[in-house]
This record gives sequence, structure tokens and C-alpha cells, in this order.
Amino acid sequence: MPPLISFEEALALGELEGRDEIGELVERAWAVRTERFGDSTDMCSLVNAKSGGCAEDCGFCAQSRYAEADTPMHAMMEPDQILEHAKAAEAAGAHRFCMVTQGQGLSKRDFAKILEGARLVSEQTNLKRCASIGHMSPQRAKQLKDAGIQRVHHNVETARSYYDEVSTTVRYEGRIRTIDAVKEAGLESCVGGILNLGESPRQRVEMAFELAEIEPESVPVNLLNPRTGTKFGERELMDPWDVVKWVAIFRLILPDSLFRLCGGRVENLGELQPLAVKAGLNGVMMGNFLTTLGVEPAEDREMFEELGLNVARQPDNGANPRPDNRSGWMDGETPRVPDTPIDELIDSQADANLWDPSTQLRVVKKKGKVPAYPTKEPAGWGD
Repeated sequence: MPPLISFEEALALGELEGRDEIGELVERAWAVRTERFGDSTDMCSLVNAKSGGCAEDCGFCAQSRYAEADTPMHAMMEPDQILEHAKAAEAAGAHRFCMVTQGQGLSKRDFAKILEGARLVSEQTNLKRCASIGHMSPQRAKQLKDAGIQRVHHNVETARSYYDEVSTTVRYEGRIRTIDAVKEAGLESCVGGILNLGESPRQRVEMAFELAEIEPESVPVNLLNPRTGTKFGERELMDPWDVVKWVAIFRLILPDSLFRLCGGRVENLGELQPLAVKAGLNGVMMGNFLTTLGVEPAEDREMFEELGLNVARQPDNGANPRPDNRSGWMDGETPRVPDTPIDELIDSQADANLWDPSTQLRVVKKKGKVPAYPTKEPAGWGD
């Protein structure tokens, strides 16, 4: 479905400052969300399957070799370790599980571990499977699909017009090629970005309309959590009411996409997280993020339930579409806790060992002089 508002209307909504006006916008976005998705939710959890030592210069990321920030680091997980984290995510109530690695792409050996991890998660859990592993060819995308991956995440990060301020070593066009490869392989796409990188309100609207052209099934919205030692490390957090406003605007521009808040939601929104949900979210990234801590899964489930949304899982959640993935409603009502075996599992394993960056990442202090962020196009830019 095309955007419900024009570019000019989105710009005008971006100028709203009064809380009453933003509240009216939230109600408008809530109506769009409930009309298309009812009370269903889509809760995701990730594992940082390979961390640190990234050669790229993305200005928000502590893993970049250009960042002076200490680098959280570990080598590629073994497939059985990936499975262990997937089972913990399932026990915590996640509907889907994403395997994430740093960098533009993976070696053959590391890619093989992702494929085997995906097979294990597909065979031994009831989760929907996603991967976020950098650039890829259509051939690799097809291999992911054959291994059981259903959706691939690959952000554009920001508007095309602002992109060179965010990264010079990872081309915007390369990101689009990967998204095209994902679609060519018959996989769903998960494409979003990060707010508060210094972009203008107009560029936020540009990014939303660029996403509308891509038509991703899922749109993750990240909020900059400034990390000292990165290019954007000294920026202030966003005003929480501003966050809520922009979530609602994005919902009106992308009415049929699944929206979830991911990194930075705790720091930027605080007590306004429930209002952000009402501004149009389908779900959140449960548990912890790539290198920072998040929220206890039970708190996230409670937040959605208090708004009348259903966080229960389907018994066949991994094998068949949920009502919230644009394939239409299933027959009958989504069972509520504790009506299904998986919900009983959630109750019995409330203290599941979710991914915890504070204890499971080895933080390495960078030695020697850290290279300056590039200020011009790197060699090979036009290749």
C-alpha cells in the first residue's frame, strides 16, 4: 500500500511540538496499526554471533576500527552456541530470532556456520529465522533460504542524501544491491535505519519514503545510543516526545510494514516506551542488543499486553506465517497464556539465559593510534 500521507504532509507533521498535537498523531497512527494488524505482535530477539574488529567506518558503531571506543569482541559462534541462544529467546517469548554479524560480509567458513546454525534453529525451535550478515549475492541469499532463513535484515541506516556522513566505506548502492538479492531469492526483507545521526527532519522523511519504495516486510527503527569514541558519540539523546512523533509519522508513510523499536529505545524513550508502541509498533527487539543491554522480556510482554495487544505465540509459529506478516489472518483466535505448550515453556523458564553483552562479550582496548574517520571517498568507490 502506498503512503497514507504526502511528503509535504509528513514534513508538516515533523514540525509538531505540542504534546496534545503529538497525542492526536499517535491516535491516528494507532488506528492504522490496529486496522492492519489487529492485536497481533511480532517480538524479535537477536544474538551477536560475531562481534568486533569491523573494518568499516559507520559513525555510530563502537565495533568500527575507526572508533576510539573499546571494542566488544568474539569470533564467530559455533552453530550449537547459536542454537543455545535461540532456545533461550524462545523460552523468553520471542516470535523470531535473528543471527547478526559485523562487517560487510562473511568468509566461507563463517558463512557455513551461519547456515548450520540456521538449520539447527529451524529443526529444534518454533521460531521464525532471520539473518543480518552484511552484503551478499543472490546465490548466498538462496543458500540462506535453503537453510531455513525466512527474512534478511540489511539497513539503509539513513536517507540517501545524508548517507555519506554516516559511512564512506559501505556504499549506499551496495546496500540496495543486497536488498535486491534478498528479494530475488524469495526472502522477506527487513530494512530500517537509525534516527538522530545529525540528519535533518526533511532527511528523516526522505528515508521513510525511500523505504516505502523498497517495500520491506519489516522496518526496525533504531535510536542513536551515543557511544563515546565514535563519530556520533557526543550527540545528545533524542527528546522522547520527538521519538514518539517520528514513529507515528513513519507508520503513516509505511502502513503495511511491521515496525519494531530496537537499539537505543531504553535510553531515548524511558517511560514513554508504551506511547511509542501506541504510535504504531508491532513489536520490539526483546532482551539485549548487539553491544548494549536492553529490557527484561517479561517487561516488554507486559507493556504490550497493557495496551490490549496479544504477545502469545502460535504453536506453528516457525513453519507458518503469523497473522502479522501481511499474509492475512489465521482462522481462530491467537491462544493466550498459558494455553499453548510454548507459553508454558515461557512460564517455566522465566530466567532464560538470554544474550547478555555485559557478560558474554570480551571487551578489547584498542592499541596504538586509531585511524581517523575518512573524509573523502575511499579507493575503489566507483567500482
